[in-house]
Amino acid sequence: MADAPRIVRDPATMRAEVIANRTAGRRIGFVPTMGALHAGHCSLVERAAAECDDVVVSVFVNPTQFGPGEDYARYPRSLEADAALVGRLGVRWIHAPLADDIYPPGAATRVVVDGPATPFEGRARPGHFTGVATVVCRLFQAVPADVAYFGAKDWQQTLVVRRMVRDLGLPIEIVVCPTVREPDGLAMSSRNAYLDPDERFRAVALFESLEAATAAWERGAEVAVIERAMRAALVARGVAVDYASIVDSETLGSPVVGREAVALVAGRVGATRLIDNRVLAGRGSSA
Repeated sequence: MADAPRIVRDPATMRAEVIANRTAGRRIGFVPTMGALHAGHCSLVERAAAECDDVVVSVFVNPTQFGPGEDYARYPRSLEADAALVGRLGVRWIHAPLADDIYPPGAATRVVVDGPATPFEGRARPGHFTGVATVVCRLFQAVPADVAYFGAKDWQQTLVVRRMVRDLGLPIEIVVCPTVREPDGLAMSSRNAYLDPDERFRAVALFESLEAATAAWERGAEVAVIERAMRAALVARGVAVDYASIVDSETLGSPVVGREAVALVAGRVGATRLIDNRVLAGRGSSA
C-alpha cells in the first residue's frame, strides 16, 4: 500500500521540497485541482505517476474564479477523502494552501489573458479566466514542477493556461488529458454532485449534443446546421443553453479548412451549470 501523501499548506515549503527533489534528478508532475476529486482527476494523477518520479496534487477552491451568485460557498470540500483517494495512486504531496497564502492581504496583482479567454466562458463569466490564470500562475510558483496535467473537459481553460505559460515564458510543460465520462457519456465533474435524479437524467443531453455534432460534422454538414442540431438536443432534454458552437480548436474563431475544430456546449440543468466539448478532425471544407 502506498504511503499517505504529505499535506503541505505553506507555498514556500512546497516550493523548497519540489526544487530539492528536482535538483536531485527527480521528475515532478503536478495536477492542480479544486478538490472533490473523482475518476477524472484520478486519470490525470495516473498519467502523471506513469510519466514522473513524484506527483503533487493541489487542492484549492479558488475564490477569484467564481462570480457573484455562483457556487463558491457550496462548492464541495473534502480534503480528507481527496487525500485518501490520491494516496492510493502514489501521490507524494498534496498542496492545500489557504486563501491568504495565495492572495496575501493587500495583494494587488492579477494575470489577465486576452485571446482565448475572451469568448464563451469569458463572456458568460466575466473575470473567471483572470481568476484562473492568476491562481494557476501562483500555484506554478509554489509547485515548480516539470509538467502539469489538465483535463480536456475544460477545453477553453487549457487554451488559456497554455497561452499564459507561453506568453510569460514559464518553465513548465502542459499536458492535456482526455475527458473521463460516466457510462452514459456525461463528463465527470465535481458539480455533477449537485444534480438530483431527474437533472442527472437530463444532463446527458450535453453528451448527446456532441454526438450529434460529430456525426453531422463527419457528414460534411454546414456549421450553422450543426449548431442548430446541438441546440435542439439540449433543448429537447430541458437544458437552458448558454452556447452550442463549432469553432477552431486553437483560436476559438471560425473553423479553418484542414484544421481541428471543437464543438463546445454549456448550459444549465436546474441550478447547475455544466460544460463539455468534443474535438473534431479537420475536414476539407469548413462550410
